[in-house]
Amino acid sequence: MSTATMTSKGQTTIPKDIREGLNLQPQDQIQFTMLPDKTVIFRVKKRNINELYGSLHDETREAISLEKMKAWR
Repeated sequence: MSTATMTSKGQTTIPKDIREGLNLQPQDQIQFTMLPDKTVIFRVKKRNINELYGSLHDETREAISLEKMKAWR
């Protein structure tokens, strides 16, 4: 079990064994979720929205016009 101490400014350092185990890198984001029983879960968010640009692009598929998309509503 790892322990960390919070500073007067609300900051803490994630212990080294946890950082290494999760392969945390600078700029990685951590999402905190508090459950009703005060248990806190945190998840590492490694993807940046800019990394997703073009991931759905398929050159073999015909583009759909904005008008057709609006008609599907």
